[in-house]
Amino acid sequence: MLGSRQEAQRALFYDFSIEDHVPADHVLRTIDSIIDLSGVRAHLAQFYSSTGRPSIDPELMIRMLLVGYIMGIRSERRLCDEVHLNLAYRWYCKLDLTDAIPDHSTFSKNRHGRFRDSDLLRHVFETVVAQCIEAGLASGQRYAADASIIAADANRQQSTPKADWNPEAINPDEAPRAVREYLETLDDAAFGAASPVVPKFISHSDPASQWTGARGGPAYFAYSTNYLIDTDNAVILDVEPTRSIRQAEVDAVKIMIDRVHEVHELMPERLIADTAYGSGPMLDWLVEKRGIAPHIPVIDKSGRKDGTFERADFTFDAENDLYICPSGKELKQYRRAFTTPRSGPNKDATIRYRARKSDCEACPLKQRCTPKEPQRKVTRSIYEPSRDVARALSQTQQYAISRKLRKKVEMSFAHLKRIHGLGRLRLRGPCGAHDEFILAATAQNLKKLAKLAPTPIRASPAQ
Repeated sequence: MLGSRQEAQRALFYDFSIEDHVPADHVLRTIDSIIDLSGVRAHLAQFYSSTGRPSIDPELMIRMLLVGYIMGIRSERRLCDEVHLNLAYRWYCKLDLTDAIPDHSTFSKNRHGRFRDSDLLRHVFETVVAQCIEAGLASGQRYAADASIIAADANRQQSTPKADWNPEAINPDEAPRAVREYLETLDDAAFGAASPVVPKFISHSDPASQWTGARGGPAYFAYSTNYLIDTDNAVILDVEPTRSIRQAEVDAVKIMIDRVHEVHELMPERLIADTAYGSGPMLDWLVEKRGIAPHIPVIDKSGRKDGTFERADFTFDAENDLYICPSGKELKQYRRAFTTPRSGPNKDATIRYRARKSDCEACPLKQRCTPKEPQRKVTRSIYEPSRDVARALSQTQQYAISRKLRKKVEMSFAHLKRIHGLGRLRLRGPCGAHDEFILAATAQNLKKLAKLAPTPIRASPAQ
């Protein structure tokens, strides 16, 4: 029998509880039982006036921002609409049915003001990392580091060739916020001073972004998000934004390792990374200055393709500071005494060793060694001892395991782009990239914490 038509009827009173309408297995319910945002108000107290109209609760704004990045809601306008309509979002944000939702413009005003002045987003991120450590999800024994390119909110057509770009001609008083941030970071190692090479094109709207064709397709403007993860459970211990160039990304790893040590008192026994991090200075920093085993392929350009002897075919005698060639002859730095003693490396941080011309001319292996030069020369990096340490580690079973563990950081980037929707930045400038990257990393850690530590955990905010 056809039932009667259902029509909505207004009731005078409702017996309604949002709590009853949030599923028990909803990710926000689990996260709410774990996250500790009690320190947000205290962290921001000095940035509010003691007089005037009461402000919107900063904890509410942080909860709403986390909802956006956890659920992949990229627009703050849409976020406000979703929190208004979705009961689970309202419940997580501690809002009743009759509570008003903050206007989307509130987030912009606080992000460019109190949040950045107090570095609140990093405070929240480090609080979550501290909870992951307390829950036993990160031991700090093995780190993995890598960078991923994220497209900037910059039009390829609205750009200037490097020959026509002059930052000194920009008036900071009339420039947009992203351009002012660019001018402020010209001496920053992660942005303006990362490399003396000027990009082929500079964006008008976001000049700090890097013109890159790293993906093999059409070039575009981008930033790099750098992750330092603990390989136990892929917890993101730190995140740092940089331009999309190798020099800046390598320096970011140093910054993150030292910052994690300062904030959480963790120092790894090994660092796992790809070849981009296998330069001599980086390996020397890990081995000599931090005592970290580099499970990193060494950047080695000494190989030859013409069939002649490579540097690896020569034996280094560390005690006498010389090389022995395949014929048993010695290659030394200096063959005669100079009036002014010479020492130290060349400008490229290498030491050059030379054979005697007479030895090479009479050598039966000359055509296989140096057919076009009168004598053989071999260069040795001043960082060669640390490079040798990395080469020795690459032959161990632990290194083979590390190669597999490195995939965890790549998977974190895949989740960042595919699940959390961060394939392109919405905010501009170095500060905008910092805010987006750190909020996304916080959301990833929260989901990891909710999945692997289901029991309520409360940790004190990181100092």
